[in-house]
Amino acid sequence: MKTIFIAGAGRSSTALISHLLENSDRHGLRVIVGDASLELAVNKCNNHPNSIPTLFDVNDAVLRNKLVSQADLVISLLPPDMHHLLVVECLVHGKHFLSASYVSAKVAALEPQAREKGVVVISECGLDPGIDHMSAMEIINRLKSQGANLISFKSYTGGLVAPESNDNPWGYKISWNPRNVILAGQGTASYLWGGKFKHIPYSRIFTDIETLEVDQIGRFDGYANRDSVSYLKIYGLEGISGLLRGTLRQRGYCRAWNVFVTLGLTDDVVRIPSSGSMTYAELVESFIPVHIKGETIAHRVASLCSLPVDGEAMTLVTWTGIFEDTLIGIENATPAQILQKLLESKWILNPEDRDMVVMIHEFIYDLNGESRRLTSSLVVKGEDSVHTAMAKTVGLPLAITALKLMDGSISLPGGLYLPVTKEIYEPVLRDLEKHGVVFQEKVS
Repeated sequence: MKTIFIAGAGRSSTALISHLLENSDRHGLRVIVGDASLELAVNKCNNHPNSIPTLFDVNDAVLRNKLVSQADLVISLLPPDMHHLLVVECLVHGKHFLSASYVSAKVAALEPQAREKGVVVISECGLDPGIDHMSAMEIINRLKSQGANLISFKSYTGGLVAPESNDNPWGYKISWNPRNVILAGQGTASYLWGGKFKHIPYSRIFTDIETLEVDQIGRFDGYANRDSVSYLKIYGLEGISGLLRGTLRQRGYCRAWNVFVTLGLTDDVVRIPSSGSMTYAELVESFIPVHIKGETIAHRVASLCSLPVDGEAMTLVTWTGIFEDTLIGIENATPAQILQKLLESKWILNPEDRDMVVMIHEFIYDLNGESRRLTSSLVVKGEDSVHTAMAKTVGLPLAITALKLMDGSISLPGGLYLPVTKEIYEPVLRDLEKHGVVFQEKVS
């Protein structure tokens, strides 16, 4: 019997664990699920006879060594800065490794060792990054085979709330790691457009936005995400004049979120020593420059952000309760930790709520003397607050790839991979279609 070790049993693990256990008898698998919360690991395993829930701390070298040595393949859902610890252990024991996260510098540095030892390391194999890579590469290779000349490519993805469960003015509820929601967009985004490299600093990420429309779903705000330029080579698009990868949010979200950015409430470095005894209103007041005057704290924030106090953005910000005299109750916290606590209480995905994943690709290309636009869109809705669309679209690509590595359907020499090769994306996309992850295409 082969063994898969899953490190992390958080929000995105539900579909991954369920799919592996549902197929464990057929594939002769046992699944070890390790988490810092044993209760969480036990709940996700749901008493399946082929599951072994266990307490796991990635910083415990002895335990890390033991669990990786028992596995044939390791899947990490831990924070990205912890993946390299497991990859190092996989290299020691000759075990394959999968994750849904972007490739960190520390993992990238291990690629020569993976090649040498015949260990397959596949990163960015979830939703975004993951399904976006697979679906984009399938279209890129198809268009190239038809003789098309690709001009530009945009790709946007959003983890949102389904319209029927949308009962707050932000149009957003938390269906994945809440810390990542607060820290989203930090750093400078880089992309290529009109043949020129462009850069957006964090201070403008949520105001330099565009509107995108998805058939039968609606219109969304899109903001640039991370480093799009590095994907020119990965996608084989050297010579293209435009490449932009971004994130989708409901209309109005971005300009309201920019208020928190402008105030400094998404900072996760500085600590507020007296935060435990402060109110949210006092915290906000401490970030407003002394020269900014106004009748109320909302007026002062609106003045700082050059917004109308009764406009949509300030209405959304006020709704969160950030201006209220409510105790924060966290000692020595960063502004980002404080904001996270507040929004987790406001953006709750209730038990029967359904989340929604939306992805849209847009290709502009020339073919047979004609300029064409191909749009490919994906909409997936969750079942409830546990069986979410986010968990499904992050977990299923990992689970399908893991099973195909285990049975030899995907056979690769050692090294570091993204799911942009046909050996990975073709079989995974076909299996995803069987589970309702289907793209709709339109050419105009």
